[in-house]
Amino acid sequence: MSTGSNTKRYETPNHPYQGERIAQEGDLLGRYGLKNKEELWRTQSELREYRREARRLIGEAQGDVSVAEALGEEFLERLRRYGILSADDDISKVLGLDVSDILERRLQTIVYRQGLASTPKQARQFIVHEHITVNGARVTRPSKMVEETEANAIAFDENSPLADSLHPARAEGQE
Repeated sequence: MSTGSNTKRYETPNHPYQGERIAQEGDLLGRYGLKNKEELWRTQSELREYRREARRLIGEAQGDVSVAEALGEEFLERLRRYGILSADDDISKVLGLDVSDILERRLQTIVYRQGLASTPKQARQFIVHEHITVNGARVTRPSKMVEETEANAIAFDENSPLADSLHPARAEGQE
């Protein structure tokens, strides 16, 4: 019997109550406008997988970073394409990544950072309500990872009322 769509794509914390962890999670939820902790845990699991893959590649290369980079060329290229790593970062930099490095590449965060919305929550609403396009195509997933090349192609949908720069919901001083 296959597990199918019931498989969780994230791991929950080991202990239900840890005051410090809960405070940090609450801070990240507010700062990035996440809907719930599941979104954060999913991102943390994604980061865990990146680190696990980097450790596997470094181990396979017996600690030789240049050999590990050659083995994991596609893996590193994907991280660079999404802007998680810069062009001159090597594979050992993956081990030092933080969950905020991945959260910064979400469509919701980029819409907010580009000033298309005045808060991260408003950015989420604009995306879910189909006001935002990436390369001319409507996107309704706030969690979409945005590639470096797509970052400048994010705009309001031309059919959206928000395309009018005088719309009251638009953040101040937007073009």
